[in-house]
Amino acid sequence: MARARKRKVRWGRVLGAVFFLGIFMVGLFNVVHYIEASFKALSQPLKAEADQSFQGDKKIHETDPINVLLLGSDSRGDEQARTDTIMVAHYNPQTHKVKLISFMRDMYVSIPNQRSQKLNAAYTLGGPDLLRETIKENFGLDIHYYATVDFQGFEKAVDLLAPNGIEVDIPYEMSAGIGMTLEQGTQVLHGKELLGYVRFRQDRLSDFGRVQRQQEVLSKLKEEAASFNSIKNLPELLDLLHTYVETNLETSTLLKIGKDVLIENGEIETLRIPEDGSFQNNRYEGIGEVLEVDFQQNKGRIIEFLGESESYPD
Repeated sequence: MARARKRKVRWGRVLGAVFFLGIFMVGLFNVVHYIEASFKALSQPLKAEADQSFQGDKKIHETDPINVLLLGSDSRGDEQARTDTIMVAHYNPQTHKVKLISFMRDMYVSIPNQRSQKLNAAYTLGGPDLLRETIKENFGLDIHYYATVDFQGFEKAVDLLAPNGIEVDIPYEMSAGIGMTLEQGTQVLHGKELLGYVRFRQDRLSDFGRVQRQQEVLSKLKEEAASFNSIKNLPELLDLLHTYVETNLETSTLLKIGKDVLIENGEIETLRIPEDGSFQNNRYEGIGEVLEVDFQQNKGRIIEFLGESESYPD
């Protein structure tokens, strides 16, 4: 397959990569037999300009679990990009299970070779690789791959896979910062509106409410993708992948994960870090409101959630 033409992308506010990748993981499996003959050509990063400085931990065996850092990037004007959402997708090829860990971006953490800051500042200071190092230093979790997604790709993917929209129950009017007004009550939302729903930041539960909405939408989009049985949209689907997803994850691996999510174990287990009772609110001059975290408690919770001690270093 020809290398994608390298181009500069101006990142806007974006949705966490998990939604966009989750859609394709399950949607693409329904056409896997159509593209099996092309696997060799597809076994390459989705975008030629994927960050070559990412130094993720290497797997020793093909059956080893993998962790993928999923990012949505947020930039304003000429400011450096920030991560709007930080998640790690854990995939075990032996159990065929996919688990998802959401990391709150306002956690106060130690950043390698920098002063302590909010977690999402690590991406601003050093991109995906510094964020990978920061998560490993503070939570002990090895990360092998990364993926960053543009919000425009999310909108287009929703409209492609769910042309009739997604029904959600909006708890109260949402408008601030999303460029639209979403009325309270049960609504059917399409790509642009659904993006506004999941990235609304003035939630009464602060960022915790936004994480809950992200997990809700992921579940509903997965159901829509699972019913995507026609190959007629395959060219457009692949074009969206190559245009809006930047990753060092091979397409064949992405498809394998999608198969296991859809066929082997349809449910995606989720965890939010920090867990309840393991943090307190604080404020630092020049940084703002942060979450002071009990790292040992949250490390233990992650180990328990993954259920695989081999996923962690000693």
